[in-house]
Amino acid sequence: MTMLHGNDSSRDEDSIRYKGWRVVGAASACVFVSFASLLVYTFGIFLKPLTAEFGWSREGASAAFGVAALAVAACSPPLGLLLDRYPARRIIMPSLAVFGLAFASLGLLTNHLWHLYVVFLVLGIVGNGTAHLAYSRALATWFDRRRGTAFALLMTGGALGAIVLPAFTEMLIRVEGWRAAFAILGAMVLGVGLPLGWRVRERDAIAKTRVELANVAGATVREGLRSGSFWIIVAVLFCVSISQNGAITHLSALLTDRGISPEGGALAASAMGVAILVGRVITGWLLDRFFAPRVGFVLLLISALGAYVLASARSMTMGVAAAAMIGFGMGGEGDVTPYLLAKYFGVRSFSTLYGVTWTAYAFAGAIGPMIMGKAFDATGSYETLLVELAVLTAVSGGLMLLLPRYSEAHAVAVA
Repeated sequence: MTMLHGNDSSRDEDSIRYKGWRVVGAASACVFVSFASLLVYTFGIFLKPLTAEFGWSREGASAAFGVAALAVAACSPPLGLLLDRYPARRIIMPSLAVFGLAFASLGLLTNHLWHLYVVFLVLGIVGNGTAHLAYSRALATWFDRRRGTAFALLMTGGALGAIVLPAFTEMLIRVEGWRAAFAILGAMVLGVGLPLGWRVRERDAIAKTRVELANVAGATVREGLRSGSFWIIVAVLFCVSISQNGAITHLSALLTDRGISPEGGALAASAMGVAILVGRVITGWLLDRFFAPRVGFVLLLISALGAYVLASARSMTMGVAAAAMIGFGMGGEGDVTPYLLAKYFGVRSFSTLYGVTWTAYAFAGAIGPMIMGKAFDATGSYETLLVELAVLTAVSGGLMLLLPRYSEAHAVAVA
């Protein structure tokens, strides 16, 4: 790892003029309009208008999110492999273009569920080419001592999306209708993402020696997949994703079912976004100073408590508090995963290994919203399932404590 970041570059990381921070800023803005932000945090806002318009069940409409998540699961490892072999923007630019156009096309949606599923399939195929996976490896080449902070700032783009996009989408639907809302949001992807995505690149010295770097800087894919630490990270993400994605996609519908206004539901979703932002910034600071698995353990306990409170939330105050706790834990955990992968396995196969973790996360993300929809259609309530998901999240937090100690030497020794 020494050859990647000498003392001079480490000192540069403390300067606001360091070029790596510009890359972080551009990448964070792109994440704001990515699959992981735009689609995830607005799906719940569109859910009730779509089911009311076309007479679909919530389970049937929620399955579209599952289709997208499964596509992300299948495509993340190949995307990661491409990101380890080619400059990031060669993957980012076409992914953003397809994502923006496909999202805007939902404004032309017909009453056939298969139409919804086909568009969400396309969104899922290119999804991680627009999200954190696409930018994390480039950032890992720029940072060493401040890597936790850099990843946290990258993730704040998604957190800002969680704050702004639910309320903005609800307003668009109320004023312009859901069809115009899809078109406007899709255009925003193209207008924001494409100019800034072009600015995301690896550190010059790293990009020029990519082939040589692959021989020395960290674990191979095979070595990573044979590591027990890697599979603990995967197991945690799988469990957490079921709970978090289920809660996110049904948050607005759950609260409005209990008598809270649509504006209130959007406000709770925005509160979750604020908590995600705060959680990511705080977690980035903590990761640069404390043992990451312990940080992750505390974050997941907070998220589990949020799911438990949401199960019985009957007021605006409880709904916002629950959403904030889920968001704080969720936001921080998003920082922990790429940090641990870079710390334990280096940057050689970082994107490919990160892609495998995304497969687990996305596959579970397909399960969460569907079982939430199924629970509601069967019982008219989300309460029992949310309690069970809270327990699952707490158990997954305990798994973090099984991860071994690390050091800079250990990250190289794994290989």
